[in-house]
Amino acid sequence: MTPGDAIRAELVRAARELGAPDHVEPQLERPRDPAHGAWATNLAMTLARTLRRAPRDIAQALAERLQLREAGVERIEVAGAGFINFHLAPGAHARGLADIVAAGNDVGRSDAGRGQLVNVEFVSANPTGPLHVGHGRQAALGDAIATLLEWTGWKVSREYYYNDAGVQIRNLGLSVEARIRQIAGAEAPIPEGGYHGEYVAEIAARYVHDAGAGSAQAIVARLDAHPGGEESARITRFAVHALRDEQDQDLAAFGVRFDTYALESDLYRTGAVEETVRALLDAGHAYEADDALWLRSTDFGDDKDRVMRKRDGTYTYFVPDVAYHVTKWRRGFHRAINVQGADHHSTVTRVRAGLQALGIGIPEGYPEYVLHQMVTVMRGGQEVKLSKRAGSYVTVRDLVEDVGRDAVRYFFVMRKRDSQLEFDVDLARSQSEENPVYYIQMAHARMCGIFRVGEIDPATVTPADVDYALLSEPEEQELITLLLDFPAMVSGAADALEPQRVASYLHDLARAVHLWYHKHHVLNEPEAITRARLLLARAAQMVLRAGLTLLGIAAPERM
Repeated sequence: MTPGDAIRAELVRAARELGAPDHVEPQLERPRDPAHGAWATNLAMTLARTLRRAPRDIAQALAERLQLREAGVERIEVAGAGFINFHLAPGAHARGLADIVAAGNDVGRSDAGRGQLVNVEFVSANPTGPLHVGHGRQAALGDAIATLLEWTGWKVSREYYYNDAGVQIRNLGLSVEARIRQIAGAEAPIPEGGYHGEYVAEIAARYVHDAGAGSAQAIVARLDAHPGGEESARITRFAVHALRDEQDQDLAAFGVRFDTYALESDLYRTGAVEETVRALLDAGHAYEADDALWLRSTDFGDDKDRVMRKRDGTYTYFVPDVAYHVTKWRRGFHRAINVQGADHHSTVTRVRAGLQALGIGIPEGYPEYVLHQMVTVMRGGQEVKLSKRAGSYVTVRDLVEDVGRDAVRYFFVMRKRDSQLEFDVDLARSQSEENPVYYIQMAHARMCGIFRVGEIDPATVTPADVDYALLSEPEEQELITLLLDFPAMVSGAADALEPQRVASYLHDLARAVHLWYHKHHVLNEPEAITRARLLLARAAQMVLRAGLTLLGIAAPERM
């Protein structure tokens, strides 16, 4: 039992002696000022109404009943309006390092999810162009969320949904057709709503030269002979396949993998969309009006009813989304998380309303949505807006090639998802303490360097014969506190679906590691001190590596 566990158990016992209910659950927090102890609780304040006593009186009564000497609690003090602070003996505090080292590669892992299934859908870009930096932020967020859930015991399936049907796909095909006509020597403008990037011209050239379609002139002749016919369909399929392949390459370079790919076109091909619409009609939550089919979404909290099928017979975008989420539910994913851009905000209510209207047992909050703000790329203090290949936006590939995958991944998750993100290319490329990912990776490399210089195999460092009381320096105590907080941080980040907590934690941990490294020697000290500090260095190395792994970032041993 850790000191924290022992404190909680004693608080429960003492609180019940004072008349608190059996279900009392004390909360422990780390004081901002280490001078206030290793742990603090506001339990007395939460019990004030139940016990009908002043919080400070309750805190004093609790403190007098606590028996924590064997748990390494050196001193208990009542502070302020009723806080209780717990001061640990240095040795008791440091004993937790043994658990970190014993955990090995499993440090920070738990079984909170109990192996339950969860589907995490992210990126899901339309196959109409290279991935832009907004997709990159989504990829980093989604992958980190999925990894956090895996580390906390969930069985995760990463999923990518291709919107490969609808107007945008038709516009892609028409854009490639226009480029083919240009290759044939004709003047052909890109259609309204089409795509202008250089990649469209590349696809057109590949279709002409590599797809066995004949000369550009022959292709144009077939297009003119049968407008919207098989040649157009073939061009569109070729373009979608080419862009799907390019997006897959971008994601592979970014270190992101998916378990499942879902296609919007399959929902139409298999009849899933029509089946969903019929089910909504049968449930009485859809109706005809003004030559359109409507979802009575106001029955489920929406501010107005929504059109499902337009006058021209085509479906609005959220209808296949509802059908798609029905397939997730039927595949056994009773928890589903969608990581999407903030521009999908209006989708949340409509999709959930459609799922509720079906009456098939899907809960109200299904699916969960993680919405993120977009990214602004800065270089030399100026916003970067254009990419040669994409034409009107900066691509993920541009950033990865410029600053490297690790920097891109860290920068994309280091801010709260609902905040705008300025990606400073100059900072991301710098090898200085100002660059957070460099700073963190350097901390890991320094811990590795201690063992390399001392010619010590880190795997041989064990808690055996370590005098924990020797790790008493303030910098050591601060570092130990951060290391011991890693499992709780991982659990909290997973529960909140907030990978930025990991990024922030790693930066704080790196600061503590660098400070300790500069102020205290590990090697060439008395044997007992060296042994204790090697254990601390090993624990720091392991936690840094684990945290970087959670974010999909390398943990280099040399820099």
